[in-house]
Amino acid sequence: MARLFDAYIIADWTAAEGKKLGEQTLWVGVAKRDVRFRLYTETHNVATRAEGEALIADLLAEHRKRGDRVLVGFDFDFGFPAGTAARLKLDGRPWDAMGKFLAANIVDKADNTNNRYQVAAKMNRLMTDQPWPFWGAPASQAQRWLTTTKPPEGAGADIPEFRATELAARKDKLPPKSVWQMHGAGAVGGLTLLGVPMLRRLLDKLGASAAVWPFNTGWRELTEADIEPLSAVVVEVWPALFDAKRQVSAEGVKEYKTQAQVRTAAEAFAQMDDAGTLQKAFAPPKTADEALVAQVENEEGWILGV
Repeated sequence: MARLFDAYIIADWTAAEGKKLGEQTLWVGVAKRDVRFRLYTETHNVATRAEGEALIADLLAEHRKRGDRVLVGFDFDFGFPAGTAARLKLDGRPWDAMGKFLAANIVDKADNTNNRYQVAAKMNRLMTDQPWPFWGAPASQAQRWLTTTKPPEGAGADIPEFRATELAARKDKLPPKSVWQMHGAGAVGGLTLLGVPMLRRLLDKLGASAAVWPFNTGWRELTEADIEPLSAVVVEVWPALFDAKRQVSAEGVKEYKTQAQVRTAAEAFAQMDDAGTLQKAFAPPKTADEALVAQVENEEGWILGV
């Protein structure tokens, strides 16, 4: 069985303010094959999201020149729980509408300063006129529509806390966070608010040569014929799904944890492709009904590998 991809790029994004390198910063792992088709990996660490965005674009341009097909994974939520776009009174397909909304509201400067807390508060105001569903902010960012702590039990109970993919992951005893949590260990809310506009800019640059799974491809098993016209397929990933063991270089330098995670995830998808199992990973579970498929394809998205 032919491989779907020639290279695999996995990015662990960041919501940090200020420039920083090292642990818990923006890392990109790349797995690719040499002239003898032997798999090898490299990792990159950059201090800002702007640098990360430029790096991803450069890597994709390099592979496109070589005629490679690339799987590109980011670790933020591509979509929001069902009904979010409707509560914001956005028109059109929910996934597209949310992307446009965030692109129009998020300001993310070259030095990593950004307005993610203000946008979360605005979304709370528009959705409920209460400090939920988004919650969690440093004391300096707290205000009427965004508090430092989780809302009282039952507040916003009619708004789903998780997407279907996170509910599926939790059945496997994995601990994904809700997109509504903005601050604290493992919080993904701010990461998503900053990541989605970046993804839209990247897709604008790539044009018809790229597709986002499952929104552009459908939630189904992908074949070589599906991938053949494309230079890149962009997916949502969760590097922590893979058991990352930190390596030590020949110079005795140990990998950072985040560095090991992106490297391991890139290698894992490459190995799945080698084994012919990656195609099936794009398909929904057998238990998925038509309503869930439509929900995932049009609004929520899915984590590849869950």
